[in-house]
Amino acid sequence: MPSNLESYVSQESVIQHDDNLDESLIPKSEDSRTVGPVAYMFMWVGDGVNLGNMTLGASLVVAGTATLNIFQTFAAALIAIGIISTIFALNDRLGYRTGIPYVIQLRMSFGMKGSIISSLMRGIPAIVWYGFQSWIGGTALNEITKIVTGGAFDHVAICFIVLQLVQIVLSLFGFHAIKWVESLISIVIILALLYVFGILLTSHSHVIAEKWVHTKGTWGLAFFGQIMMFMGNYAAIFLSAADYSRELKTGISDGKRGLLYFSPIVIAYGFVLSIGAMLASATGNSNPVKAFAIVVDNPYITLFVSVFIVMGVVATNMVANIIPPAYVITLLTKMKYKAAVIVTGLLALGAFPWVLVKDSSSKGLGIFILIYSAFLGPIVSILLIDYYILRKQKVNVAELYDENGPFAGFNPCALLAMFIGAGAAFLKVELAWVIGVVVAGIAYILLMRFTFKHSTFKKGSIFEK
Repeated sequence: MPSNLESYVSQESVIQHDDNLDESLIPKSEDSRTVGPVAYMFMWVGDGVNLGNMTLGASLVVAGTATLNIFQTFAAALIAIGIISTIFALNDRLGYRTGIPYVIQLRMSFGMKGSIISSLMRGIPAIVWYGFQSWIGGTALNEITKIVTGGAFDHVAICFIVLQLVQIVLSLFGFHAIKWVESLISIVIILALLYVFGILLTSHSHVIAEKWVHTKGTWGLAFFGQIMMFMGNYAAIFLSAADYSRELKTGISDGKRGLLYFSPIVIAYGFVLSIGAMLASATGNSNPVKAFAIVVDNPYITLFVSVFIVMGVVATNMVANIIPPAYVITLLTKMKYKAAVIVTGLLALGAFPWVLVKDSSSKGLGIFILIYSAFLGPIVSILLIDYYILRKQKVNVAELYDENGPFAGFNPCALLAMFIGAGAAFLKVELAWVIGVVVAGIAYILLMRFTFKHSTFKKGSIFEK
């Protein structure tokens, strides 16, 4: 463990005396970390192989023709994945070294009260994604029931509710409940998708070539906007990187952890994006589940693929869309983690995911990603600048839990920088993420340097007097 953790044990003992703090928010010790590098990689493969990413690939196809050709799509994806992996490895370091979750990490920059706003910026998109993934999974479950009942049962809404209730029950068992299942699911889904990929190449190659491969596309604003969308899709996840890295076994270097993100995301994300674009090109339908049924046209294969789509939805939600908002709810309401998990699942039922993706277009999903990433870009910028530049990677963990310490209250510099960055991002929503990152970062440094001279948040920073 790094040298700045030598006082970890004493910090933990102090934190445990706070009766209002749920155990899930206390720093993870070395002994309680059970996720190894291989399982960690499979976790991100399982997260990447999901219908949300596939729908994002389908969003490239508008009015029957792709906005980017195959070369532009892969170039945009690789640029986005490279940036995603880099930020992951940078932002996961504090959680990995100290074992604290994201909602506690936020206190370093925003303060205990200020972190309420910034944590909601992460929690709300996760709940909507939770509902969206479940809606897609409910669509797949409905395909299963139609095949099994010979068409007698056809109710997507009921399947959506049933699947959501099942996920709520599963999530009560915590982070480790599906670690090994996730590994198995990711392997089987990739095999199933390879089968679909083969069908698309052999039976629909002509129309895919016409509508995606050979389309003119653009290297202009739409290309960079797609990079922002691909990145925005992961913006909420790498923002709360500490929630995942705190579960990873210790002793892994920063560079190796970067590869633990880059390798599975390239494999899963790139592959699934491609299939999404191919399915939409071949069928004209932006809902991957319905497009699968059209392309395969075999009830047994459709049943097989749909079963693992449902399993993939569960695996993805357990990793990316349940834990972060549950931590947020636990922190804000003081309720126990299991109760927060139930509330998270019920809120996802009311996320209206069917509005984001319709059979004819999944443009709504892209707009949603660009809007919320306008806020997430500034937050991650503030966290990274604070940790690496202003504090030189030195943070007293115990003070993050001290209600009378330097991180109590709120940091006006961080809140102002976040809103300034988000406001600038909305000036050009296609480039929202990168604009928000740059503007918020500059604003935060200037505000910390020249304003609120007696702020306690300058303690331990390069601006402390």
